[in-house]
Amino acid sequence: MKHPMELWVYLSTSPLLWLTLTLLVWIVATTISVRLKRHPLANPVLISIVLLACTLWMFNVPYERFFAGAQFIHFLLGPATVAIAIPLFRQWQKVRQALVPMGAALVVGSFSAVLSIIVMGKWAGLSQDVLISFLPKSATAGVAMSISASLGGNPSLTAVLVILTGIVGAVVVTPFMNAMRIKDYEARGFAVGLTSHGIGTARAFDVDETAGLFAGMAMALNAIATSVVVPLLARLML
Repeated sequence: MKHPMELWVYLSTSPLLWLTLTLLVWIVATTISVRLKRHPLANPVLISIVLLACTLWMFNVPYERFFAGAQFIHFLLGPATVAIAIPLFRQWQKVRQALVPMGAALVVGSFSAVLSIIVMGKWAGLSQDVLISFLPKSATAGVAMSISASLGGNPSLTAVLVILTGIVGAVVVTPFMNAMRIKDYEARGFAVGLTSHGIGTARAFDVDETAGLFAGMAMALNAIATSVVVPLLARLML
C-alpha cells in the first residue's frame, strides 16, 4: 500500500474493525466513568455514543457498515436481559413482598408516560405520525419500534427517542432521587427501569444490585404494559 489511507479503506470494510472499535470505546468510556466516581453525567453509554458518532462522522462511514460489525454485540442484548433472572432468583423474597406496590407503580407509570406525551404533543401541534413515534419511548427499543411501526409511526425516530429517554433518565435519576430524599433502592430502581429501560437499568446496577434488580423487572414489565397501553390510548385519543 502506497498511502496510509489505503490501509484505512481496506480495514473500514471489515466487520471485525467495528466490533473491536466498539469494545475499545466501551472500555474507554467505562474507565472515564470509574475515574469520575460514576458521576451521573459520566454515563458510559452517552460517552460511547458520542465517541462512536464522531468517529463515523469524521471518516464518513455509513451506519450500515458499522452495524455489520456491531450486530454481534446487539445480539447479546437478549442474553443480557435474560441474565437479569439471576439476581431476581437471589432476591426473590424482596420481590415477592413488593408485588402489590410494583403493580400499582407499573399501571400508573405506563399510563402517565403515554398520556403526558399525548397531551403535550397535541399542545405543541405535532403531526400524528410524529406523536405516535413518541408514545412508546419508555419501552425497550425493540418493543418500542415494533409498536411505532404497527401504529403508523416512524420506527427510526422512535429508536432515537428511546435512546435519548434512556440517557436522560440515567443521568438525572441519582440527583433527582437524592433531592427527593428517596433512599429505598427498590423504589429507585423500579422508577428508573420503568422510565428509562435498559440504559437506566445499567445505571441502577452501577449504584446498587437491588436497584438494578428492580430496574430490570420494571423494564421487562413496562415493555409488556406499553404494548397494551399505547395502542389502546392511541386509538381512543388520536
